[in-house]
Amino acid sequence: MTHTNLTIFHPAVFVLLGIPGLEAYHNWLSIPLCLMYITAVLGNSVLIMVIIKSVNLHEPMYFFLSMLAITDILLSTTTVPKALAIFWFHSHDIAFDACVTQVFFVHVMFVGESAILLAMAFDRFVAICAPLHYSTVLTWPVVGRIALAIVTRSFCIIFPVIFLLKRLPFCRTNIIPHSYCEHIGVARLACADITVNIWYGFSVPIVMVILDVILITVSYSLILRAVFRLPSQDARHKALSTCGSHLCVILMFYVPSFFTLLTHRFGHNIPRHVHILLANLYIVVPPMLNPIVYGVKTKQIREGVANRFFDMKAWCCASPLG
Repeated sequence: MTHTNLTIFHPAVFVLLGIPGLEAYHNWLSIPLCLMYITAVLGNSVLIMVIIKSVNLHEPMYFFLSMLAITDILLSTTTVPKALAIFWFHSHDIAFDACVTQVFFVHVMFVGESAILLAMAFDRFVAICAPLHYSTVLTWPVVGRIALAIVTRSFCIIFPVIFLLKRLPFCRTNIIPHSYCEHIGVARLACADITVNIWYGFSVPIVMVILDVILITVSYSLILRAVFRLPSQDARHKALSTCGSHLCVILMFYVPSFFTLLTHRFGHNIPRHVHILLANLYIVVPPMLNPIVYGVKTKQIREGVANRFFDMKAWCCASPLG
């Protein structure tokens, strides 16, 4: 581990410590982290495959769900493999450009996932509050424009972060007490005023996410009002069941993210290793649970997984090696 005393704009490498204070437990911590990562990648990959292969899932709701699955895979893959390399092989070094790239993708995936959840809430709003107009409102061209807007918004919000980091001179240390690079953590290593980094990196993405939360809340308030106006209990139950999995995913995304954010901002008495451990759990637990929640609570996906399983089993039995 090296320190940098000269003022340079692009240090060759940064040094990621992993989880400071828990170095003796890195090997043990890597086991659940690796298992959760494998589960997240496999679960979301199966979900994407089922949606692509099942014709009855070619609907806007499942298109947004596949976007969510892709985002989850990218989020966990951007961070977990490097963390495992630190825990297993003591591979602490990360190149400056690789660190900035990791910062970019972590934040883009966070903002993008929030926007996808908003799009899914809008889908449920139209499906329940205006079911007769669903096919005319959410046409595939409209869905494509929503998807493009999600990607464009996420990119445009986070892309300035790259320039905010690259403009900084680094003359203190190249050691990052974390298992992956995040914007403010890297900016704090600079020997220059980082007020703009703090203001932009904290305020702009959070304001956008809070706006998403407000719009999602409004959507579900209107959905619940429409549901409780339905005449029969069976109709109310069916309408609520279509939203159940989405509400679970929303809670799994926003509750840990805001908890992590608030403890990082105001929990000064909380040990650093607790903050970092929570940050690692946040980038792998929701991606692991999302496909499980949708698989358990959505009949069409359960049937799609079962059909794919039986098709694979039939193919294996029919093959010469079977």
